[in-house]
Amino acid sequence: MAITDIPEYAHLSAADVEALGAELDAIRADIEADRGERDARYIRNTIRFQRGMELAGRALIFGSSKRSMWWAGAGALGIAKIVENMELGHNVMHGQWDWMNDPEVHSTSWEWDNTDPSAHWKHTHNYIHHKYTNVLGMDDDVGYGLLRVTRDQRWQPFYLGNLAYNTLLAVAFEYGVAAQHLELAKKRRTPEAKEQFRRDLADVGKKVGKQVAKDYVVYPALVAGATGRKVGVGRAFGKAVTANLTGNVIRNIWTNAVIFCGHFPDGAEKFTKQDVDSETQGEWYLRQMLGSANFRCGPVLGFMSGNLSYQIEHHIFPDLPSNRLAEIAIRVQALCEKYDLPYTTGSFPLQYAKSWRTIAKLSLPDKYLKATADDAPETASERRFKGDVPEGMRLQSVVDPATGRRRGLRSAMRALRRGRGRRIAPAASPAQQRRAA
Repeated sequence: MAITDIPEYAHLSAADVEALGAELDAIRADIEADRGERDARYIRNTIRFQRGMELAGRALIFGSSKRSMWWAGAGALGIAKIVENMELGHNVMHGQWDWMNDPEVHSTSWEWDNTDPSAHWKHTHNYIHHKYTNVLGMDDDVGYGLLRVTRDQRWQPFYLGNLAYNTLLAVAFEYGVAAQHLELAKKRRTPEAKEQFRRDLADVGKKVGKQVAKDYVVYPALVAGATGRKVGVGRAFGKAVTANLTGNVIRNIWTNAVIFCGHFPDGAEKFTKQDVDSETQGEWYLRQMLGSANFRCGPVLGFMSGNLSYQIEHHIFPDLPSNRLAEIAIRVQALCEKYDLPYTTGSFPLQYAKSWRTIAKLSLPDKYLKATADDAPETASERRFKGDVPEGMRLQSVVDPATGRRRGLRSAMRALRRGRGRRIAPAASPAQQRRAA
């Protein structure tokens, strides 16, 4: 089962969790006090770069009758859309730049280049996902209502298509995100709920129509009108359409990859509903740290990911400027060392491959899988440290009085890996306990 007692799983006492929360609060206060001109310059330069790339891409597409110009235009447009969605849209709508009081980069006024209306996204992502991160039954990002990504989801024959579904989701990711807020599988029994669904559906329809008209009608018509005499109107129009489509697909696949690297590689844990609504700020911080994953990168890859290469830090501080996450990461890693907590990271290809491995593996019934739901690479629970386990793997929080060094979750996980060959007996079910009595 997924984690039900987060402090216990982390091998931390209530006082430990409170102290961890206070240290993270101090990091927030330091960054908020230090925001200023260099941060404002960063976001304005990012806007200039993004608009320049989009202008270049659309200009190059006017020459798309030549293959080299077509690829250059589609590639530049894809980069522009990635930057607009990842470093601008996602981060601006999180309120990371609201402190500037600039209506151009304010969360209340930004409408991004995506089929999902910004108001819908801010509810499903900013509120639902970030408040209930990886909580089963509450966070729709756990599988997007389509994929099986944890053994806590009961297997059904539908999940045999896991790999195909994720391929389609990656290619058309913007439409998957647009449909998420609609909760299409949800039954609406009251007139108010049905009316709200109609309004939401109309909002999505308007946004999709606007995006489709811009990318696949208006702009291709301009290209055809300017170059149609030379290469033929139909050919010019078609080339512009396919270049725009390619730019959107590039953006969709990249966005899907970055998001999946932050949420579905090994070590990004899942949680139950138990006590989530009554958790303290420190427990919320701890859940974000345990439920997210980073990938290592340089400045270019970091920029192209919207700095979501620092997904752990983003989930702890979703409304702090993205350009500060790299320096925040140094301090968060120090806290993980101090409290002996895991800091889940790896190379970009490795984290993405692990996500696909989980999706492929969990397409199969549990009887074909080796690990249990309590001790699987993709998710675990506090029960992995209970039962018949070797000494040193049980749930406990120990501080060496001589060195002051804490022995907690990270050390226990290392010990568990070293003793992996020894079978861990699952806790007895209530029925088994009654029979034994």
